[in-house]
This record gives sequence, C-alpha cells and structure tokens, in this order.
Amino acid sequence: MPAERKKSVNMDEKETGSFSNKEKEKERDRDGDRRPTSSREKGKDESKMSGKKDGSKSADDKKRRAEEEKRKKEEKERKKKEEEKQRAEEEQKRKEEEEKRQQEEQEKKLLEEEAKRQKEEEAAQLKEKEEAQQLHQEAWERHQSRKELRGKNQHAQESRPEEAFFSRLDSSLKKNTAFVKKLRTLTDQQRDSLSHDFASLNLSKYIGEAVSSLVEAKLKISDVGCAVHLCSLFHQRYADFAPLLLAAWKRHFEARKEEKAPNVSKLRTDLRFIAELTIVGLFTDKEGLSLIYEQLKNIISADRETHTHVSVVISFCKHCGDDIAGLVPRRVKSAAEKFNLTFPPSEIINTEKQQPFQNLLREYFTSLTKHLKKDHRELQNIERQNRRILHSKGELSEDRHKQYEEFATCYQKLLANTQSLADLLDENMPELPQDKTVQEEHGPGIDIFTPGKPGDYELEGGIWEDEDARNFYENLVDLKAFVPAILFKDNEKGGQSRDREENREVKEGREGKEASSTEELELELEALDITDDPLELEAADEAESEELAKKLLDEQEQEDEEASTGSHLKLIVDAFIQQLPNCVNRDLIDKAAMDFCMNMNTKSNRRKLVRALFTVPRQRLDLLPFYSRLVATLHPCMSDVAEDLCSMLKGDFRFHVRKKDQINIETKNKTVRFIGELAKFKMFSKTDTLHCLKMLLSDFSHHHIEMACTLLETCGRFLFRSPDSHLRTSVLLEQMMRKKQAQHLDARYVTMVENAYYYCNPPPMEKTVRKKRPPLQEYIRKLLYKDLSKVTTEKVLRQMRKLPWQDPDMKSYLICCMVNIWNVKYNSIHCVANLLAGLVAYQEDVGIHVVDGVLEDIRLGMEVNQPKFNQRRISSAKFLGELYNYRMVESAVIFRTLFSFISFGVNTDGSPSPLDPPEHLFRIRLVCTLLDTCGQYFDRGSSKRKLDCFLIYFQRYIWWKKSLEVWTKDHPFPIDIDYMISDMLELLRPKMHLCSSLEEASRQVTELEREVLVKLGLAMEKDGRCSSAMGEGEALDEEDEDDDDEGGAETEEQSGNESEMNDPEEEEGSENEEEEREEEEENTDYLTDSNKENETDEENNEVMIRGGGLKHVACAEDDDFIQALDKMMLENLQQRSGEAVKVHQLDVAIPLQLKSQLKKGPAPSCPVDADADISDTMQFVMLTRKGNKQQFKILNVPLSSHLAANHFNQQQAEQEERMRMKKLTLDINERQEQEDYQEMMQSLAQRPAPANTNRERRPRYQHPKGAPNADLIFKTGGRRR
Repeated sequence: MPAERKKSVNMDEKETGSFSNKEKEKERDRDGDRRPTSSREKGKDESKMSGKKDGSKSADDKKRRAEEEKRKKEEKERKKKEEEKQRAEEEQKRKEEEEKRQQEEQEKKLLEEEAKRQKEEEAAQLKEKEEAQQLHQEAWERHQSRKELRGKNQHAQESRPEEAFFSRLDSSLKKNTAFVKKLRTLTDQQRDSLSHDFASLNLSKYIGEAVSSLVEAKLKISDVGCAVHLCSLFHQRYADFAPLLLAAWKRHFEARKEEKAPNVSKLRTDLRFIAELTIVGLFTDKEGLSLIYEQLKNIISADRETHTHVSVVISFCKHCGDDIAGLVPRRVKSAAEKFNLTFPPSEIINTEKQQPFQNLLREYFTSLTKHLKKDHRELQNIERQNRRILHSKGELSEDRHKQYEEFATCYQKLLANTQSLADLLDENMPELPQDKTVQEEHGPGIDIFTPGKPGDYELEGGIWEDEDARNFYENLVDLKAFVPAILFKDNEKGGQSRDREENREVKEGREGKEASSTEELELELEALDITDDPLELEAADEAESEELAKKLLDEQEQEDEEASTGSHLKLIVDAFIQQLPNCVNRDLIDKAAMDFCMNMNTKSNRRKLVRALFTVPRQRLDLLPFYSRLVATLHPCMSDVAEDLCSMLKGDFRFHVRKKDQINIETKNKTVRFIGELAKFKMFSKTDTLHCLKMLLSDFSHHHIEMACTLLETCGRFLFRSPDSHLRTSVLLEQMMRKKQAQHLDARYVTMVENAYYYCNPPPMEKTVRKKRPPLQEYIRKLLYKDLSKVTTEKVLRQMRKLPWQDPDMKSYLICCMVNIWNVKYNSIHCVANLLAGLVAYQEDVGIHVVDGVLEDIRLGMEVNQPKFNQRRISSAKFLGELYNYRMVESAVIFRTLFSFISFGVNTDGSPSPLDPPEHLFRIRLVCTLLDTCGQYFDRGSSKRKLDCFLIYFQRYIWWKKSLEVWTKDHPFPIDIDYMISDMLELLRPKMHLCSSLEEASRQVTELEREVLVKLGLAMEKDGRCSSAMGEGEALDEEDEDDDDEGGAETEEQSGNESEMNDPEEEEGSENEEEEREEEEENTDYLTDSNKENETDEENNEVMIRGGGLKHVACAEDDDFIQALDKMMLENLQQRSGEAVKVHQLDVAIPLQLKSQLKKGPAPSCPVDADADISDTMQFVMLTRKGNKQQFKILNVPLSSHLAANHFNQQQAEQEERMRMKKLTLDINERQEQEDYQEMMQSLAQRPAPANTNRERRPRYQHPKGAPNADLIFKTGGRRR
C-alpha cells in the first residue's frame, strides 16, 4: 500500500507539471502570431486529457477524506459506547445500593410495625381480660342480689309483722302523702332516704296510691333497681301490695294499646321493671311470665316492619334475658372460653318456661335482619345515584344531601342495634354485600333519576329503547365542522344572548325542581282534579301568537316581492321543499340539512322551511322523526328554525285544546306527535311538553285522551327516564291513572291509557338470566336449531365436518344438542336425522351416542311420566322413527321400543300403576307417532309379520284401556285417540280386521302365541302355561327363530339385546350359540335388508299354511310330477356311477363365529386346569346339534395318540407343500418384475431423457395387473429379504 500510494503521488506531480506547461503555451499563442489550425486542435486534445486527469485526482481525494471521516466517526462512536457502558455500570451499582438501602429500611419498618402491633395486641388482650373479669364480677353480684331478694320475697308471708307493729308507726296524712308523691319521681340516689322513711311510716291505707305512683313513675333504666327495692319492702310488709301492683300493671298495659305513638323510653323501663319484679319473686312465675310474654309479643308483632322498638327488646335481653329467656350473650361465652371464667347459671326460671321467649326473640331478630338488608340496598342505591349526579352535574342539591345523611344515620343506628341483638342472642350477622363503586364511578353516566323511592325505576335500556334509537336522537351531524362560519355568523350573534337567557332559565328551573318535592307536585295536580277546569291561554302566550302571526305576514309580503323579481334562489328552495318528503332515512335528512345550510341559509328561506315543516301532511306521521332531526341538526347554525317551529306548534296545540271540537283528530295527533319528537331532540323544552300534558289532563275527555296517550307514546319514556323530568312525569302518570279509574271511560280509551302508562313505566319484571355459552356452542345451536332445514342440510353438514372433533367437550355438547331433539322444530326433525346419517360416515361414534341418548330419553320419559315432558317425548319418538328411516337403527330397536310402550310398567291385572295410570293414554299417542313416522317401511318380509304381531298386542292394550272403570258415559274415552288409531291403521294396514272387544283381542293374542309354540314344537312343554303370562317380545323372538330355521333369506336384523328375551330353560351352550348367530346377523344387516325387500307374498302364504295345518288332497297332477321326479333322479344316479368315490375329509372347517370365540378364550366347557399340559396335547373341536341349536365342545387329545399324530404329520406336510408353492410363485413374480423393469429402461433409453432433479430416487414399481398375490394365496405375511 505505501508503494502504490507513492507512485500515485508521482503521477499527480507529472500531471500538474504538464498542465502548467500547457497553460504557458496557450498564453504564448494568445499573445503571438496565429498558428496553423492543426496546432490549435492538438492543443485542445491535450487540454481535455489534462482535465480528465484532474477529475480522477479530485475523486481520490474525496474518497480518502470520506474514509478518514468514517474512521473518525467510528472512533467517536466506540468511545461514546464505552462511556455509556461505564455510566450504565455505575447507574446499576447505584440502583443496587439504593435498593439494598430501601430493603433494609423496609425491613426495619416492618420490624417496628410488628413490635408496635404486638404491643397493641397485648394491650388489647389485657383490656379484654379486665373487661371480662369485670363482666364476670357484675354477673355474680347481680345474680347473688336477685337470688337473696327472691328468697326474701318468696318467704315474706312468714316474716310479715302483726297488727301491733303498725300501731307504733307514723300514720299522719302529711308524711304519708308526701312519701307517696316522692314515689312518682324516685331516683336511685333517693334509695336510702326512701327506705328510711318507709321504715317509719304506716302505709296500710295508702297502698293503692303507692301502687299508682310506682306504675306511673317516669323512671330511668338506672332507677329500676331502686323501684324494685321499694316494691320488695312493700311486699314484705303488706300482703295486698303485690296483687294490687299486678292489677295496676295490667290496666296500664291495656290503656297503652290505644295509644297511637307510645313512649319508647317508658315502654323500655316498664318492661324491665315487671321483668325484675318477676325475677325477684314479687310476682309468681306464672303471673309475671305471662304478663311479660304478652307485652313482649305485642311489641314484636306491632314492630315487624319499622323496628322502632328494637331498643326495648335489646334492653330487655341485656338486663333480664339471662334469667327470663336463658340467653347467654356471645361476649360472655367467648370470655368464659378464653379466660376460663365461670358465669352464674340461669337457675331462677326453668328451661321450659324460657323456650317461648327464645323463639319469640329469634323470630324478631330474623325480621330485623331482613329490614337491615333492605335498608342496605336502598342506601347503596342512593349512594350510586349521588355518584352519578356528581359525575354529571358536579354537585348535589341540599335536599338530596340532607336526605342521604338522614337515611345513612338511620341505617347506622339500625346496624348497631342489629349487632347488639345478634351478640345478645348469640346469632350471626347477615352478609351485607358491598357495591362495586369503581365500576359505577367510571360507568357510562346516568340511566335514571329516582328522587322518590330508590331503585324503583332502574330499568334496562336507559332513556332509549335500543342502540339505534339512541344513535338517531343523540348522534347528530356537526354542521359547524363542515360549513364555513361566514354562513351562520349573523345567527351566532343573535343566538348568544338567547343562549344566556336559556341557560339562566334552565338553572333557575333546575333549582326550582330540586327545591320542589313530590308532595308539592301532587298538591298542585290535586288542585287540578278539584277544579277540572280547562287551562286558558295566558296573556303572554296570546301576545306571542300575535307576534308570530305578524312575522308570518311580513314573510308573506317578502316572498311576494321575491316572486315578482323571479330569483333563482326561490326555485332552488322550492325544489328542496318538494324533495323533503322523500328524505325517509337518516343519511338523506342529514344531507338535506347540510345542503340547506350551505346554499339556502337566508332569513326568508328559513321562514319558508319552518312553514313547510309545520304543514306536513297529517297522514305522513313517519316524516315527523326525520323533520325533527333536521331541525335539531340545523339548530347550532340557525336556532330560529327550532324556535319558530316550536312557537307554531304551541299555538296550534293551544288552539285545538281551547276549541274542544270533536273533529280533525289526525291533525291533533300530528301536532302532539311532532311536539314529542322535538322534545326527544331537546328542541321542545321538557317543561313545555309536560305543561301540554298537564293541559290535556285538566280536561281528560274525548280527543284529549287520545292526544295525551299519543304524546306519552311518543316521548313519555324519554320524559319519565330523564333526570330533570322524571318526578313531574311520574306524578302526571299517576294523575292520569286516577282519572281513568274515576271517570269510567270507554273500553277503547281504557286500553289506550293503560298502554301509554305501561309504555312509559313498565311493570317490574324478574330479569331472565340468560345462560352464557362459549361462541362455539352458540354456533352449534344456531346451525341445529335455526339454520337447519330441508334446503340447508348439505351446507350444515359441511359446517359440522369443520368443527374441532378432536375436542371431547365439543363432541359431547354436539351429541347433547342432537339428543335434545325437542329444541328443534317438529317439522325439521327429519333434517336432524338426515344430518346425523351424513355425519356418521366421518364420525362413527356420534351416531351410536345419539341413538343411545334418544333411547335413554324415551325410557326415562316412561319412568318419570310427567305431563310437562309430553312434547319432549313426542319429539323423541318421532326422531327415533326418522333415525330408522335413514338406516341409523335397526327394526329390532323400533319393535323393542313399541313393545316397551305397551308393556313397561303395565299391570294387566287391572291394578293401577304409577308408570301407566288408567286415565293416561299418552303411550298410545307415542305408538301412533312412531308408526306414522316409519311404519310404512314394515310392508314385507319378517318386518311385516312383526308389525302384524305387534298390532294384535296393541289392540289388546287399547281395549284394555277402554275397559277400565275411569271411562263412563259422562266421561267417555277420548274420540281424538280413536281417530288417531284409525288413521294410523288406515295408513299401515287398511284391510286389517279390527277387534271389537277386549275378549276378542285377548283371543287373538292367545291364538298367535299358540301358533308360535306349535311351530317350535314346544306345545307339550308349555301347554299348561297361561297365555297371558307369556311376554310379547318372547313370542316375537320365537317366531323369528322359526323363520331362521326355514333357511330363507328372511333373517331380519336383530340386536344383541333380544337374547335377553329367550326362553330361560335353554341350556348354556345354546345361549352362546344364539349370541354368535346374532352377532353374524348384525354384521349382515344391510344385505338382509335388501333380501327382505325382494321377498314375495307367497312366502308369507307358506307360513300361513304351516301355521294353519291344512290337509293334503291327492290329484292326477301330483302323480305325473312324482313320475318325472323319479326319472330324473335315476338318470342322475347313472351319470354319477362312473365317478371315483371321494374319501370324506376328516378335517372339517370350524364355523367363523366359533373361531372368534376360541380366539377370545376357552369355551365354558373346557376345564380350567388344562393349561398345565397344553404343550403335550392338541385341541379338537367337536360339533353337535341339539334341536335347532349347534353346540361345540373342545377336546384336548394327547399327541401320543394315533389320531393326533396323524393329524400333526398331515399339517406339517401341507405346510411344506404351501411353502414350496409359495417359493415357485415368488420366483415367477421376481422374473416378471425384472423383465418389466428392463423393458421400461430400454424404452427410456431410446427417447431423450429430460432433466430429472430427483434422479437419485428409484422409481416405485407398479404391480402389474393379473400377477398372483402369494401372500393371499398361501395365507402368509409380507415377503422377507
């Protein structure tokens, strides 16, 4: 590199030197004489060459400078990265140190908190222990004092003083009356002084006054002990005190029943007073407890809803509950368990007398918890509404805030009382679910405003019926975003002052509405009811209408002037107005609004538009929502359109109300409907709309009723659910319903009023909880229950095949949906069967599970037998028939189901059965449904005979039902069932002989069973058996066995379950043989079906001949036939006489069904211990026949015997011969393959070979047609090399 760089520098120096010489020569030529042209051209060429060299030099310089800059830049970036890396490491170290320090601080703080918490727990535990000890001490002191006082009072009769004692006491009137007056105002502080005065006074003549003073005394809870003490002193001295006191208390409580507002504090002290008197033995247990129970019961029964006397019950339980009701508070129980304290037992009153009090108090606690839950829900509703109002308005009104505080205070008081009573009764507090405040705070906003009863009007959907309605009335086009501001600049100036006034009016109106209450509105409307005079137009309204009329006259004059000038704009406006009735959707009306604002926004045109909107034809009520949307869309740019239109509608409405004529009802309805639509767009104020409704209610008759109902049907829901109009609307609705009740309106008007009311305020309904399913399950249900029809079966099948069948949950759900066939339309059940038949080709197990489910449902329906499942059972029976039509089930399943309908749970002796009651005929309907669906296919072969047999048994079942005692002349057998049976038989067997009585039907059944027994040769064995004891399915099976013995192709498909109906007397071997035969028949169902269809009626006649036992009659044709037969047999014998006689083959092939059983395991007859020497024996199968059944027996023959040895040698020789023939055949195959391969290679070599990218692959050999398959011939496996 340095040598090259040096060489390039020398070349640059030479170039610069030559370039300077050329410059000098050019200057000399310029100064000197002119030279020849050739010399000038030569100079030009040299200058060009020097320019090229200079350009290459500058390119190298640029390249060198770029490399240096790149190198410097890389160096700078490398240094920068190193610095960043170093900074990152320092930052990481600093973060780790910071985290470590924070972790240490956090651990230190946790330790401090833990220590603090432990200290608090210790302090709380110590405090709790002190409280428990204090509670324990107070309980024992109270118990001891009560016990001592009770003992004294109970033995007072023995210790009362004699008459001489009273003579020594003071009997002065002044002191005695003063003492009696003190009893009216006694307190606990006066206990000693009153006791001292009592000891020195003779109150024998003042007992009644003392009793009255004690009963009427206004005591506190703390003063009850002093009063009980004085009563005990009276009782211990005066014998007649206690009876007088008891009588006085009874009179006092009787008088209190008549009080409307009883004094709760007086009631609380009185109840405790009499309870304490009973406990201390002043009253007997019977008298005192009955009085307490009666008063407590009266308090609780009158206080189940409001619970205003809960403090009385709590006071009673707290002070007297342990002795009167045997209550042990939870606090006492926990203290006793935690600190091992023993509290005094309840010994004063026995347990039996305490039980009624416990039941009464727990019943009261239950009602109290219900009240608490209700108030909890209402408080949550109020809180939720307050949050919504704060979210939308930013502040709460004083009334609403005050209402919330009052309700919250009442709730907290109720909660505290409930907790106290729960602790005293040792009951659990109810669960009070908390509201999800976060979800509500960030919700969509206000749905409804309920200032009266919280939660009464919270309906689904909010103000609008659905999302489309909300979009139509709320999502308007913003014209200011599309239209230039210059087009509505004048309108904005005039509109600003109006907006300020409107805002001020709205604020005043809101304040007024919030200040007003429901009572004021009801008073206002009740005044309307009293007067019932129509509201007249106010002076301001008349002035407004006159002003509007003047404006319209001025506009008419201006239009006349424009018409005289013939302006082009007038033509555009006229065309626009003519096209307005064609704007019948949202897009067209929005486009019209933008077009008017862009091209026709003048004052006169706006007036013209208002008049066009106002004069909409009365038949085109469908245009009113779109015209209202047009006005609302134009309002931000031209507010005078809405104002003028609303003024005209107000004037027209007042005109119709004042005129009171009974014509032009369509025009009146159009006006109020237009008002309602504008109100929903908030163009017509809610106050004015409600005022219109109020005017109609003031004269609620004739057309005013229709107008009011039309207005409510248009905007009633909107007004009722809007926050600022809900209260007034609800009061007006109630006013309308009261007028309807009072005026006895026509039925048409009553219907209209009720429809309007319930449209605005629907009755409360329970929310139906819709089950949420995964999308895939919803799609499956849609395909089966909605989309599936005769036309869409193929499409649904293709969609079904695309489902994720590897998912077991999805497969089980689809099977469940198909089994629940009652969810499908009845006429589409065959489509489900068709779909299942197509689906089985790809998912075999689905068909099995569906068929099992349907059969299980049919069986379950017979076991449950409830009328509510009848439609379900009908659908399942029809579905089973359709499954047979689409070859999903066999005929044996159908007949087994049919026989189960007429035999399962049926008591043929006439006794009632819960599974098939006498008056229950639904099984007949099931049979008819199933046979109507698939019975037409049982028209030949053994299926036809099976159906004939079943119809005989079915007739016996029908006549047995008809012969029951429940059917009388007054209550005959239903004729529709007879028609159903006759229609079914007309379809299947039109020529069948029908039985006319139960005896005839039973005789036919008996004859049928005897014929079957004769065919089987079992008549002698079963002759003594009663025909009624033989099952229908048994007879059917026996007839099928007889058909099988004939050897014809009439072997109808059978299922393995039919073996259950075989004769129980058959031997074990014959049962195994029968099972094997049925397995073979199941494998050949399809073939036997085709054979069945080709059978003729002659075969059926043959069966009838065999069963009937007809005699043979000799004739000449028979003799000729016998001679021809003998001749043919003789010729055949002569032809076969020359043939070599074949030796009978010893090794007979074992039947296929026996081979399958031998592979599964040894036969039942094989001994168990034969496995010990199985290697020294050879198995032989011995076939025998017993009757019509084949039997087999396995013999283990020793190899040493001659039979086994010869058979073994013969097998070896045959095996060697097979292997030799196999080898020869394989050699032939290999030679053929080699020759074919060589021919193919020669043919490929003759033509040009294309480029083979896969030449490394050997072409796969195609086996030629006609070559023998050695594996198949010799029964061997694949070829080994």
